[in-house]
Amino acid sequence: MNIEFSEISNIIKNRRTTKPFMMNGQKATNEQINQLLELADWAPNHGLTEPWRFTVYSNPADFCQAHAELYKQNTPPNEFAQGVYDNLSHQGDQASHVIVAVMQRGNLPKIPAFEELAATACAVQNILLGATAAGLASYWGTGGMILKPAMRTFLNLRDEDEVMGVVYLGYADEQPQGVRQIPLSEKVKWA
Repeated sequence: MNIEFSEISNIIKNRRTTKPFMMNGQKATNEQINQLLELADWAPNHGLTEPWRFTVYSNPADFCQAHAELYKQNTPPNEFAQGVYDNLSHQGDQASHVIVAVMQRGNLPKIPAFEELAATACAVQNILLGATAAGLASYWGTGGMILKPAMRTFLNLRDEDEVMGVVYLGYADEQPQGVRQIPLSEKVKWA
């Protein structure tokens, strides 16, 4: 194997999910985040639709407060939990940047929507792998209001567009260990 394979293999195998509260508050530069977005822009996609769209918050508190308010405004009083609100409000306190990822459906009806979702997921994976290579911690989440209609409205999405999640980026003093529960031999069938 050549050195390039070894390097990309190492990055893929060492990419880990780091919860935002485990980040240490150290800031990345906007240029570093832009470099990750440039990697996202090279994701594979059918028909060159390039369906990924990103909203970047260099001040995570702006997104987190809006997220918490969406929860408060769209949750019946008897279901509202102050703890959830507080968690959403402060989830990004230790993150450097927050990126909201969206699949914006292209204009080619012959391309199935799932292909555009997959392409956008690949773009997000490029961000995560680039973050690992750059020494940044990352977390891709879909909790809270992320997949709810209120978030779609907040982001001014069309009916055919989809929120793919929120990526929290930052630095962490420790990285979680990686494990695989199921052996690869049980996931692969050679024909």
